[in-house]
Amino acid sequence: MGIALTLHVLAAIVWVGGMFFAWMILRPVSASQLDPPPRLTLWLGVFDRFFPWVWAAVAVLLCTGFWIVLSVLGGFANAATHIHLMTALALVMTAIFVWIYFVPYRQLGAAVGKADWPRGGQALGRIRRLVGINLVLGLLTAASGSGGRYLVG
Repeated sequence: MGIALTLHVLAAIVWVGGMFFAWMILRPVSASQLDPPPRLTLWLGVFDRFFPWVWAAVAVLLCTGFWIVLSVLGGFANAATHIHLMTALALVMTAIFVWIYFVPYRQLGAAVGKADWPRGGQALGRIRRLVGINLVLGLLTAASGSGGRYLVG
């Protein structure tokens, strides 16, 4: 259980921390100081490096989460409300990330490759909104996982 829980927490930190950094630190700087070509190229490079880490984090989170629920808690029937909430939020976050990866991220890459800055800006705008939603969901998921038994029951 100790290894699974440690890996679970570390994977959550990587994913949610990366989104927090991108949304709260990098986005305001790049949006205000760079013209579209270097801004969109920068974001594509950031996503090219960050998204493999997110895929790994998702895999670790799902595997360790289900491992803990099934082997330690004896299944979802025995899991507390905050575990169900954390699982539901995590599955929604995963679906949003998969959508980001396969639709607007690919559109951003294609637009940057063709120097189609208006389309790239549209794709980045969609990614930005979805990452913002996922960041909020990630913070709620972390709160549920860490303090949910005291808050939810």
